[in-house]
Amino acid sequence: MRVVEASCGQCRLGLPGKDCDLAVRFDGRAYFVDGTSIDAHGDAHAKNGFCNAIRRAEVRGQVVGQRFVATHFRLLPDSTAAGH
Repeated sequence: MRVVEASCGQCRLGLPGKDCDLAVRFDGRAYFVDGTSIDAHGDAHAKNGFCNAIRRAEVRGQVVGQRFVATHFRLLPDSTAAGH
């Protein structure tokens, strides 16, 4: 299990493409995610959504080719929302 940065690969993590797709970044590299989708974790275009913010997630899986294949993905609480 590891804690990673999670966000929209195209909007926030500099990955190529025209659509909004979930990606994670760790060890200085970003990877698109297989095993879950950007829409499975709320509105990507909300204020704290993946297209507007880089969030933290607890993940398990492995890099296969240039993609991260997730067997576990849990979005961690948004620290900016604390106290609201």
